[in-house]
Parts: sequence; C-alpha cells; structure tokens
Amino acid sequence: MRSFVLTVFKGDLSSMGMRVAGLCVWAGWGLVSAMGAEHPDPLPVKDSQATTQAEMKPYQERIEHARAKIPMVPIPGGTFRMGSSPAESNRQADEGPQHQVTVAPFWMGKYEITWDAYEVWMSDTDILKRKVLGLKPNQRDKLADKYQLTQPTEPYTDMSFGMGKRRFPAICMTQHAARVFCQWLSAKTGRYYRLPSEAEWEYACRAGTQTAYHFGDEPDRLGDFAWYYDNSDERYHKVGGKKPNPWGLFDMHGNVAEWVLDQYLPNGYRQHAAKDPLVIPLTLYPRIVRGGSWDDDSPVLRSAARVGSTEEWKEQDPQLPQSIWYHTDALHVGFRIVRPLREPTAEEKITKWSKSEPLQKDE
Repeated sequence: MRSFVLTVFKGDLSSMGMRVAGLCVWAGWGLVSAMGAEHPDPLPVKDSQATTQAEMKPYQERIEHARAKIPMVPIPGGTFRMGSSPAESNRQADEGPQHQVTVAPFWMGKYEITWDAYEVWMSDTDILKRKVLGLKPNQRDKLADKYQLTQPTEPYTDMSFGMGKRRFPAICMTQHAARVFCQWLSAKTGRYYRLPSEAEWEYACRAGTQTAYHFGDEPDRLGDFAWYYDNSDERYHKVGGKKPNPWGLFDMHGNVAEWVLDQYLPNGYRQHAAKDPLVIPLTLYPRIVRGGSWDDDSPVLRSAARVGSTEEWKEQDPQLPQSIWYHTDALHVGFRIVRPLREPTAEEKITKWSKSEPLQKDE
C-alpha cells in the first residue's frame, strides 16, 4: 500500500460537535434480538423473496426514506478449489494449501457499497428526512435506529478525501463499522445482510474460473476489468465502470479492497471446514480485505490474494482514543454485502456469523 498524505485536524475535537455514543456494540448480539420473531414484515421489494436456489433472482434493495438502492445478484451454491496453485505467478505462501470448499447459495452486492447508501446510515439522512416530512417511524425504522443514532461518531474530516461521493465506493471504515452497517440494513429492510466470508468472496470472484484473475492468468487485460495503480490516476472511481466478472459482479478486482468477515491468519486455510468455512476474528488485527484496490499493483488483485489489516491504517487518526469506526489511512478499503438464501438461526449468528472479539465500544 503506497502512502497517502492526509491533512489532519489540529485542535479541540470537541469544537467539531462530535457525538459520543457511549454504547457497547458486540457485532451480532443486538441484531439477533432485533431480527427475531417479533420483527415486522420485510420491506416489499420485487424479486427479493426465494425459498430455493432456483427461485433466486436479481433484485434492488431499497433503503426506506432514502433514494439509495443496492442491486443484489444471486450466486449459486457450489464447490470450488480455494487458494492458488504453487505454479501461479506471484503466488504467496498464505494462499495455500489449495483445498475444496463448498458454499451455500447467497445474493451478493453487484457493486461495492457506495457513499449513497453508506451515508444514509453514517449521517442519519433517512431520520432527518422523516423529521422534515413529519413522518412517524415505522417498526422497521425503530429497530434500525438503534444501530444508527450516535453510530458511528462523526468523522473528523470528509472521509472521501475529495475523491467523490455519488456512485463512488465508501471507504475508510473499520470492519466493525461495516458489520454495524449490515446490522442496520438488516433491521431496516427485514432481510438478513452481512459481510461475505473469505470463502464466499473468493468463490464469487472466481465465478467458476481457476485462473489468477476471473478473466485469465495474464494481467494484460486487467485494465478492462479493474481500476488499479497503473490506470487509476491515484484515486478510486465510480462503481461499475469496468467489465463485470462472469456472474455479473463489478469491481471484484480493484477499485477498493473489500472487507470480509475472517481473521487473517497466514495458515488459516488449515482451519477451514469443508462447508461454509469461517475463521472467526478473535483479535482486532489483522483482519482480511480482498480484491486489491486502485492503489495496488496487479498481483494484489488476483482472485486468491489476501491482505491483512494493520494498525498503520489508523496512523493519522487524531482522536484519542482512536476511533472504532474509521481507518483514516485506509483510503483503499471498502466493502460489499451478501445475503444468504437461508438465514442462519439466532444461535448460528451468535456463535459464528456475527461473532467478533474483542468488544468494540466508544470511549
């Protein structure tokens, strides 16, 4: 990751009107209670309902009281070889051993999450619209507000760093922030969303291929599919500006690297279960981003390439203590979401999909 010089705020942060949440958030526990049997009917969205893989269709998720939409693409379940071959050019040791993995069907965001959607949660714009129009919150709104009001705390500066917002990917969030966004969206819509596992992400990126990139082994065509160091002009770009992969997903290579749920362990694949594996994060660093970014060279964009987060991603955060919501130096990091066909049980959420340690709280 190349360095990117930031201009930080120097002064009394209290003068910026920063909100202090003072709330403990264990990613998952609140969502389990909010998304229980008492949850109201889901927000009506055409083609969003399915009980079998054959019934799954693309749909556009709505965010109530906002204009933003999140297009979702059905990804069929299946088995693939995860990791890279020892013969692959630029292969790293943490990409092996190659192993068979089976994943269940899910929908995945067609694009990386954009500022259009992220700022509804980040800046409470739907709540402000309700107040302006005199609309009373419905039951979904009430469940979602607990993941929104005072979460996250206000940033100390424009977190796009002048690179653009409308249809541009949201960046600089911690994995915790991305998880809470998913909790909020789940409550807001009545449909269960989360970050993909590392296995789900690679399976969707490969889209049935076994080559270094989803279009082949050589990077000479990478510019047709990805924004990366050689063509990005040192900035991210609007989502969907390049060609998609065979399953209709855009920017799986490049633009911004994408958070997944897993802890980064160099030998993590040796812990993988054969079906729907997940390395549950038990330490704050490192956690995994996938796909490479606008600021990376072509080898980092390979389907099997893995990158772990570091404390350096907060190096220029002026807040004390440093924020649990923002990585000030991770201008290359964003995320996309998934929705499994079968929503996990409350116990499965607590013990697996939503489990994350240590506890994250504002101080």
